[in-house]
Amino acid sequence: MIHITLQSLLDAIQPLNQAKMETAAQHIDSLVKPLGSLGRLEALAIQLSGMPGILDLRNLQKEIIVMCADHGVYDEGVAISPKNVTAIQARNMLQGITGVCVLAKNSGTQVLPVDIGIDGDPIDNLLSLKLARGCGNIAQGAAMQYTQAETLLLASAQLVQQRIAAGVSVFGVGELGIANTTPAAAVISVLTGSDPHDVVGQGANLPIERLMHKGSVVRQSIIVNQPNENDALDVLAKVGGFDLVGMTGVILGAAASGAPVVLDGFLSYASALAACQMAPIARNYCIPSHLSAEKGSGLALQHLRLQPYLHLDLRLGEGSGAAIAMSLIDAACAIYCNMGQLASSGISLPEQISKA
Repeated sequence: MIHITLQSLLDAIQPLNQAKMETAAQHIDSLVKPLGSLGRLEALAIQLSGMPGILDLRNLQKEIIVMCADHGVYDEGVAISPKNVTAIQARNMLQGITGVCVLAKNSGTQVLPVDIGIDGDPIDNLLSLKLARGCGNIAQGAAMQYTQAETLLLASAQLVQQRIAAGVSVFGVGELGIANTTPAAAVISVLTGSDPHDVVGQGANLPIERLMHKGSVVRQSIIVNQPNENDALDVLAKVGGFDLVGMTGVILGAAASGAPVVLDGFLSYASALAACQMAPIARNYCIPSHLSAEKGSGLALQHLRLQPYLHLDLRLGEGSGAAIAMSLIDAACAIYCNMGQLASSGISLPEQISKA
């Protein structure tokens, strides 16, 4: 494996190919349909066409990388599920029976779970990038050392490169980690300059009466750690978590390879904010699947300047929303590759009709 540095990873991220996008737009306008009538599917096909890692829109191999990790902040009473659910669900994921696995299978997408910090013994057949069994309690100190964050981010980016070598063209991000909406809220609060009150939500069914406590934990973590809002990796190291770092690495790794990455929900927004602060061009490779029902989601997406495709009130996580959105990738590619053209169909549309 070729060793990469953080700077070389960021430098590898290139703008989309505007010439190819213009050619793609002309092709789509020539198809047997009124101009602009397939809306955002057309824009998605054009976006994909401009990505240097996508050479052909046919038969794209899709995979969701799910980062699994535990969080020390669980000890602050910010979640109601037992902590060992992270490991249990990771095992269930290997069996293909979790929500993301079922939805991914339905869209012809692979799921690759990764142990990037589960607080437990190694799990047979589960890929591991683990440096520690769970990160630190952000309410008391840093989630991890800065060097640990950098190591995990680069390892995650290199995992993407390995998967591309194995034939994967389209990536999605997902996570498993009891209590992980707390660090995600902290990261989003810091990177958007927002008050925790506007970001903290119920997560996995936290009782409403405990929301104020959860918000105070997020606020305390920011006060205790004093993350540098202008250094996204510092924010991830101090008030984030291993899974958030891993997803950030996947986003940057995909962008550096010229490949699309489908975001999931609230956790992935936090990672995308970090990735796009580190490399603003990475935003061009992000495809927002859905608007998470978690409070603060709209705020994060507004700062990312991304408009989600789906509004389904999802808050499962795991990459479940990304799995559903993979079907939109297929749809965009299908219209581009398989629709007939006006010129060969004997249809003439008035030139003055503009796009919808």
